[in-house]
Amino acid sequence: MKFNKYPVLLYLLLTLVFSTVIWIMTVHATDKGPIAGRLLGYGIMWAPALATVVSCILLKRKISDLAWKWLTVKQFLACYFIPFLYSLIVYLVIWSFGWGGFYNKTFISGIAHEMGWTGLPDFLVMVLFLALYGVIGMFASISTALGEEIGWRGFLLPELSKKMSFTGVSLTTGAIWAIWHFPLIIFSDYNNGTSIWFGLICFSVSIVSACFIDTWYYMKFKSLWTGVILHASHNLFIQGFFTPITAQNKLSPRYIGEFGIVLSVTSVIFAIYFWRRRGELNCLASGQQIQLKEIIP
Repeated sequence: MKFNKYPVLLYLLLTLVFSTVIWIMTVHATDKGPIAGRLLGYGIMWAPALATVVSCILLKRKISDLAWKWLTVKQFLACYFIPFLYSLIVYLVIWSFGWGGFYNKTFISGIAHEMGWTGLPDFLVMVLFLALYGVIGMFASISTALGEEIGWRGFLLPELSKKMSFTGVSLTTGAIWAIWHFPLIIFSDYNNGTSIWFGLICFSVSIVSACFIDTWYYMKFKSLWTGVILHASHNLFIQGFFTPITAQNKLSPRYIGEFGIVLSVTSVIFAIYFWRRRGELNCLASGQQIQLKEIIP
């Protein structure tokens, strides 16, 4: 097989093979405690990176040729705060409509106890937790997001960009990224507790929409680190801060988190915003640099 003719197919097949191993281990794990959860979590999130490394070897490419360019402080902050902004909007809506309460006193009390802040007001505990977690927690979040982004933004996106428009790349990478999560959503406990179909739809809409943001920033700054920071920041604030501090009720599973409808709708709005700005980008098409603003009215 001439791998150079089908680099995307090669990458996707390798990602499927490596991911399947972790999917099977995850489904058969009887009690996913902290150790098993950490090992399996890192395993699945680094499967796309492993597929990228093997693909580059078979294609006789250098790993160093991926878009490793470091971000400037301004670029980093832009990628960091976009997920914080839409996460804040999502949870302000949730709290305002009573789909979840502000705030989870048990969670905040637990943080205060663990950190030795028991004498402080709850609001100050939240602010301190957000400040510390938003900085120190980002390192841990980057360590997992990097594994996926080496594959999705480091390899897959540039390859698709050679033949597809901004819209095509965003939709295709989003669909692949969403489907890649399906085995864990369907066969494991990676969901909000709603019906599988509801979770799949909301999650898929959010993921595909997020890819419009990821693609825009990658094409704007020509660095896979944009995807890493966007991805890490999303996980940090959605999974690690806003969802835990929200007091859940019987309505919450359908509205909060990555499997809730509010994030889906908000993500679509952000996707439309970045899609409308696609004319600002330089995009690879058929191996040549083309100014999209010259071909898009």
